[in-house]
Amino acid sequence: MNHSTFSCKALLVMAALALPSLAFATEPAMAKGGMLVDHNEMTLYTFDKDAEGKSVCKDQCATNWPPLKAESTDTPTGKWTVITRDDQTSQWAYDGKPVYTYKDDKQAGDKTGDGKGGVWHIIKP
Repeated sequence: MNHSTFSCKALLVMAALALPSLAFATEPAMAKGGMLVDHNEMTLYTFDKDAEGKSVCKDQCATNWPPLKAESTDTPTGKWTVITRDDQTSQWAYDGKPVYTYKDDKQAGDKTGDGKGGVWHIIKP
């Protein structure tokens, strides 16, 4: 094996090792049908009672409206940031507002939580 072959193989190994970390560098959601959805195509919501970068949805609220979970190693990208909840878990926020799914949305494209209680809204990019 000459130096050129070794260098090429080393670069390929480094690239393969880097790919999993690059997958997490993408945004946690995408636009579809005029709204933001997670990677399972479930509708994403914001809660009017949340403060900028702070979730007040806890306990039963968080059961009904699961926070869009982020990993502690996720990094902000575009309008997306990561906030720390009171229970020390990480959650994605869009344009400063914590982001949630809704437990009664059963399949991709459902948006049964929109307007719920006058305080839950789908996110429109």
